[in-house]
Amino acid sequence: MKKIIALLLALVMVLALAACGGQAAPADQPAAESGEGKVFNIYAWNEEFKGFFEKYYTVPEGVTVNWIIVPNEGSAYQDALDAALLAQADAADDEKIDMFLAEDDYILKYVNADATQDITKLGVTDFSNAYLYTVQAASDPNGAVKGVSFQCCPSALIYRRSIAKDVLGTDDPAEVQAKLDSWEKFEAVAAEAKEKGYYMTSSEAEDYRAFSNNADAAWVDENGNLQFTDAIKAWMQQAKTFSENGYTLNCDIWSDECTAQQFGEGKTMCFFGPAWYFNFCMGNAQDPDKGCMGDWAICEGPAAHYWGGTWLLAPAGTDNPTMLADIMNTFINDEEVCSALVEKEAQFCNNQAVNAKYADDPNFGSEFLGGQNPNSVFVELATKIKFENHTIFDQHCNEKIQENWRQFCQGEVTEEEALANFYKAVTERFPDVVTP
Repeated sequence: MKKIIALLLALVMVLALAACGGQAAPADQPAAESGEGKVFNIYAWNEEFKGFFEKYYTVPEGVTVNWIIVPNEGSAYQDALDAALLAQADAADDEKIDMFLAEDDYILKYVNADATQDITKLGVTDFSNAYLYTVQAASDPNGAVKGVSFQCCPSALIYRRSIAKDVLGTDDPAEVQAKLDSWEKFEAVAAEAKEKGYYMTSSEAEDYRAFSNNADAAWVDENGNLQFTDAIKAWMQQAKTFSENGYTLNCDIWSDECTAQQFGEGKTMCFFGPAWYFNFCMGNAQDPDKGCMGDWAICEGPAAHYWGGTWLLAPAGTDNPTMLADIMNTFINDEEVCSALVEKEAQFCNNQAVNAKYADDPNFGSEFLGGQNPNSVFVELATKIKFENHTIFDQHCNEKIQENWRQFCQGEVTEEEALANFYKAVTERFPDVVTP
């Protein structure tokens, strides 16, 4: 009975979210500028894109941009956004959401709802230089594109040059790649690193995305059954092995303990992430006093994958459709803006032509990576990105399996208890999902 009630409540919320907002602009013409609002409201969970927006987008005269920043912790951002979307239809013009940001893990929740609208009807129609998966991720089952991403996020193995030299005898990306191009080699090198007093990773979940993004099925099958793919099982086994052998620290990848390993005194050889990770999240490595700027390089690692990304989505009912479309077109098609994101912000932008230009530039390099050209690596990795087997269950399942399996790796619970706790976390959030 509890599951039935919870399911009914969930359905009410989904239907309400799907029904909120107004109608998109007519299909035969883009929205007109006349009569549009003077306040442009943007919902986001941090200020990364806000910084890029304020540097590289020219706001129309007479328009005030209002940022509503709600941190991600504890689903606070999605809760605030959901409440605002539910109120969108009845909100005053100056209070309507005009654009909101979403991450890869939960983008389908919004893309597949009527709370978002088809941006091609607003005048965003040129995706010729955008990476295909970024368009797929923002498209509903009927093919309507609901937003764009300003970045492409192929993820690389980010390794410490000085540690690689000590363990592998080289810090050259091509040579390091040859020594770490399979999980078997990765584990063998982890043992060698341990003998020299290093950790291979600072968290057993550091390389989780390299496994999960290569899964051959979704977390929940078409009949509503929770399932473990071979890729997830392989990560669970590696996490157990690395923990038992002392090849890794057991901590959340965002914890102070984990990120402290990025300081110059850190003993961890490998991290995994896209351009946004090493330029936005590895601040400790860039610390002028305790960091190790330039002592890093990237290569593909054991498995090509991607991680995350930020999409700009179009809410139904915005009273600023022209400005909304202009923002989206600017951040995927304006060559000057996209070039600035690469050259000045260390981003891998969502424009293939711009990225290729820098990949072929012998004078382009990253100070953080000791002069290495990151684009020359990322343009190749981007061709291997697959957006497959994604569902609305992804974020919760990905977070909870890491959290509960870590407790087992730390010896806090048995394997059976860890799995039981994971199943409980899934059914509490999704009562209709059938667990083993």
